Order: sequence, then structure tokens, then C-alpha cells
Amino acid sequence: MTILVTRPSPSGEQLVSRLRALGRVAYHAPLIDFAPGSDLPQLPQALQQLSAGDLVFVLSQHSVNYADSVIGRAGLSWPAHLTYYAIGRSTGLALHCVSSLPVEYPREREISETLLLLPALQKLAGKRALILRGNGGRELLGTTLSERGADVSYYECYQRSPVHYDGSEQSAHWQRAGVDTLVVTSGEMLQQLYTLVPDYYRSSWLLRCRLVVVSERLATLARDLGWRTIRVADNADNDALIRALQ
Repeated sequence: MTILVTRPSPSGEQLVSRLRALGRVAYHAPLIDFAPGSDLPQLPQALQQLSAGDLVFVLSQHSVNYADSVIGRAGLSWPAHLTYYAIGRSTGLALHCVSSLPVEYPREREISETLLLLPALQKLAGKRALILRGNGGRELLGTTLSERGADVSYYECYQRSPVHYDGSEQSAHWQRAGVDTLVVTSGEMLQQLYTLVPDYYRSSWLLRCRLVVVSERLATLARDLGWRTIRVADNADNDALIRALQ
């Protein structure tokens, strides 16, 4: 098995390092790069204006890193009177490490649907909710919180942009390297990979690779694009991906 990891740095590099330490052949080709988001300058004040018991949702470790940086530069800290939620364990741990505050997260799958099952999020009348995320993304969380009574605001903490490769050259390189297993952690990256690879390599190599994804939603998208051998990791963190690659 030769594995191509497409998840961005630093998580992608860390996954490749761990796989190589286990004796696996693995390469890193990040498909997405990151830059500060347009709403970052307004975020420290927005957090300070929330009332006790209002909600903050953090949807990725990148959101934590960019938000914490701008909060620190403003000479502030994460307000202790708010209730914090993360999309999953790794993001929750990252937020706890920088804030020293309790962070709730779903113990099952790291997706919005599971987060929304938490009992405390069922009735939210009179609450304000800030969602810290990247540009774009799914609207399910914000829409559902609004339906349950919350006043929802989005803050773009970072911007995703595609990393550009020469599709023909890179596809030939990956095929020569014997890549037969792909790790893809978002629908955006899956579509980008599919579009990057030219038709010839798509049919002769890409769609014949085993694909490891992090949700059933991604698996459905992959099947629609033409993949047939798909494994869904039981979570989105590197531990779960390593288990899925056994």
C-alpha cells in the first residue's frame, strides 16, 4: 500500500510522519492552503459583547489558531462566561489548550449532525451563537441553531485556497510512485483532486485507488464521482485515519 495524504499542513505532514514511523510508504500533497480570514479583526470585540451563557462554536483547529492569535494581539483572552463547543475532540482540545476553558464536543462522529444532537443545543431561544470557521462551508449548523431560537453570526477566521499543481505531471508522478490509497478529508478537496487529474489518469489510476474519507457524506460524493473502493474512518483525526488505513 502506498498512501497519498491530501489533508493540509500541519495535520497532513503529521499523519505522513506517523505512517512512515509505522513502516508505511506515504506522501503528502496538500490540496488546500490557508490565510487569515476577513472577519478576524472584528472577532475580539464580538466575543467581548456576548452575554453569559451565549455560545461559541469552533469548527476546526485552524479556526482556533487564527482566532487565538488575534485575541492575543488585542491583549484579551477567551471570555470565561461563554459556553464553547467544538466540532470534535482534536478541535476541542486545541481550544481548551489555548483558553484553559471547558469545551463541549460530540463523542461520536466529528460532523455538524452529531454536534447538533447534544442535549444542551436543543432549545436556544434568547441565546446568541458565534460560529468560527473558514470561508464557505456547510450551513447546516447555523441554520439549525437559528431554527432552535439562537441569533447566529458567522466569523470567517481563515480562508482556504487551492494549492495549484500541474495535473498531468503530478498524476504521472503519483502513478509512477505506486500510489494506490488516497486520504481525503473534505468534499472540497475531493472535488479538487478529481478535477486536477486529467481524464486518462482519472480512469486508469485515480478512480481505481482505494479512498479513505471521514464521513458518509464524503463517501456518497466519492461514489457519485466514480470511486468504488471507499473506507470511512470513524472520525476525522489522524488516529482514526491510521486505524482506517490498517
